Amino acid sequence: MSAVPPKPRPIQRFHIDQTLLTVCLCLLGIGFVMVASSSMHLGVKMADDVSYYPFKQLVHIILGLMFAAAILVVPMKSWQKIGQPLFIAGLVLLLVVLVPGVGVKVNGSTRWLSLLGLRIQVSEVMKFISVIYMAGYITRHADHVRHSIFGLLRPLMLLSVASILLLLEPDFGSAVVILIIAMGMMFLGGARLSPFAALVGLVSSSAAILAYTSPYRLKRITGFIDPWEHARDSGYQLTQALISFGRGEVSGVGLGNGLQKLFYLPEAHTDFLFSVLGEELGLVGVTLVIALFTTLVVRGFSIGEQAEAAGERFSALVAYGLVIWFGFQSFVNMGVNMGILPTKGLTLPLMSYGGGSMIIMCGAMAVLFRIHYEVTELHKSNVKGKPR
Repeated sequence: MSAVPPKPRPIQRFHIDQTLLTVCLCLLGIGFVMVASSSMHLGVKMADDVSYYPFKQLVHIILGLMFAAAILVVPMKSWQKIGQPLFIAGLVLLLVVLVPGVGVKVNGSTRWLSLLGLRIQVSEVMKFISVIYMAGYITRHADHVRHSIFGLLRPLMLLSVASILLLLEPDFGSAVVILIIAMGMMFLGGARLSPFAALVGLVSSSAAILAYTSPYRLKRITGFIDPWEHARDSGYQLTQALISFGRGEVSGVGLGNGLQKLFYLPEAHTDFLFSVLGEELGLVGVTLVIALFTTLVVRGFSIGEQAEAAGERFSALVAYGLVIWFGFQSFVNMGVNMGILPTKGLTLPLMSYGGGSMIIMCGAMAVLFRIHYEVTELHKSNVKGKPR
C-alpha cells in the first residue's frame, strides 16, 4: 500500500481591519493628489519638471507601504522586549542630528538625517519610539503609575531629556507631541486624577514659559492672536492660509485651480497642505478629511479596548499611544491651518509631503494593524478552546 500523502496545511489568513485600511488608503490617496496639485509649479522652478514632487511622493508612499509590510510581521512581544534599547537608540539619533555637518539644516532648523538620499526626520522616529517605550514602562510598573507620583515623573524625566534635545534643533512642536503622548498613555494606564492634574499643570506651565522666553516663539503667538496686524511678517503664513479657506467656500475652486499655493502660501505641499485642500475642495473636502481622521482615532481606540479586554495590556497601550499621536498631530496641523492654534511645523499624518515622515507613519499604522490581527487570533483561539 502506498503511503497517504499528508494534507497540505491551510494558508493562514491575515486579518486586516477593513475600516482602518479604507481610511488609511483614502488619506494616502487624497494626500498624494493634493501634494501633486500644490507642488507642480515648485517642480518646474526646482528641477524644470512638473512631476518632480508628485513622483518623489509616490516613491515615499511605496517605500512606506513596503516598510509597513515588514513591520506587520513583527510580533508585539518583540516590540515589548526592545522598548528600552529603542529609547536609548532614539536619544543617540537626537544627539547625532545635532552634530555639525551631520544633521541636515532646513529653514533654520536641524531636524533631519540624510540616509541613502532620503531625509529622515528624527523627531518622527522618536515619537514612535516614545509610544513603544511608554507602553512597556506602564505595563511593567502599573502599580507605581497608579499610586505613586514618582511613577509618573520617572518616565517623564527621561522624555524630558529627549524634549531638550528636540528644543535644541529647535523643534518645539515635536517635543509637545511626545509629552502629550506620554501623559495621555499614563492617564489611560490608570494614573490617579489628582497627581496627574498636577503634572499637567507643571508641563503646561513649562511649555508656556518656554514659549514666552523665546523671541521667535513669542512672535508666532502674537502673529496668531492678530494675524492681520502682522500680515507681512509673523502672521503672513496664517493670513495666506485663511485666504485659502475663504476662497474655497463650500465646494472649492476646483482641483488644481488654487491660487494661494502659487508662491503666496509657504510650505503649501508640507505643513500647509490642508489649506490648499480647503481652497480647492472647499468645506466638502475639509469635512471629508476631518471625518477620515476621526474614524481613524475612533477605530484605533476600539482596537486598543479589544486588546485590553483580551488581556494584552502592552498592545492596548501601544494602540492608545499611536492614536493619541496621530489624533493630536492631525488636530494641531489642521488647527494651525485654520487659525485655531499658533503656527507649528507639524506635518499632516499620511498626507503631507515627506519621505521620512511617510515611512515612519506607515510603519506606525502597521503596528496598529498587527495589534488587531493578534487580538483577532487570540479571540479565535479562545472560541475554539471553549467546550461545546
